Amino acid sequence: MTDKRKLIAVVGTTASGKSDIGIDLARHYGGEVVSADCRQVFRGLDLGSGKVTPEEIVGVPHHLIDIINPNDFFSTHDFQRLAYEAIDGIHGRGRLPFLVGGTGLYVASVTEGYGFSNTVPDLEYRDYLETLETEELYRRLVEIVPDTDVDPKNRNRVMRLLEKIHDGDDGQVHNDPRYDVLKLGITWDRDVLRQRIDERLVRRVQLGMIDEVRQLLADGATVEFMMKLGLEYRFITRYLIGDIATQEEMLELLGIAIKQFSKRQMTWFRRDKEIVWLDMNDKPLEEAIRLIDAFIK
Repeated sequence: MTDKRKLIAVVGTTASGKSDIGIDLARHYGGEVVSADCRQVFRGLDLGSGKVTPEEIVGVPHHLIDIINPNDFFSTHDFQRLAYEAIDGIHGRGRLPFLVGGTGLYVASVTEGYGFSNTVPDLEYRDYLETLETEELYRRLVEIVPDTDVDPKNRNRVMRLLEKIHDGDDGQVHNDPRYDVLKLGITWDRDVLRQRIDERLVRRVQLGMIDEVRQLLADGATVEFMMKLGLEYRFITRYLIGDIATQEEMLELLGIAIKQFSKRQMTWFRRDKEIVWLDMNDKPLEEAIRLIDAFIK
């Protein structure tokens, strides 16, 4: 038995429908949602980030959406700190918190209780690391910590450890989980997911996703910032600045990139053996409710 407070994490791949299920579950339990998405924290990044609409979230309070402006710096440590505040506040109101999103590092920082140093990040050093290939980053880490067990292909993790070492930390991860967590996973078979990605991309373009990016740039979002966001924002920005010749070519390249990203997401989440993957072909919401009922009792 544990006396830690309960947290439900709803995670999964892009275009899987995890936001919808997270909202349905929060509504069922009278809970609140904490978004775990590295792009939805930014104001104005709506269609490209898949941000839920006011119509979709009616009756379900959401946290960590639209909290900073484009171009502002926001780290995993920032996310963890604000997520802890939001989750503790939800508990304080006697409600059940749902951590919902597909940014694996954000989710893990909360569910695993990542330890961070209190030093101020060296942004120049971080920008320098961004210029290096993942293999070179890992080689540098091994030179400093020969026995590291970090995945050499996990760029974010390798960079984070290099930054910790640079800031005077020991480069090791010291986790201290704060909550008792039930992790629910949302995804689909490969062919179904690919179709969902294609359909969602078409729908977002029709709703004005390209104009959204055009407006963000006009309002002062830098090309560098947009490129770092990846996927929709990177490829549409490349199209708007003339790096990609046609809209058709851009959408084709973007569709491929999103599908590759979904595979990387699954690689990340599949490492976590605590995630219970819902059967999306057989009443996943009912299955989730059964699991949550047993968990919170």
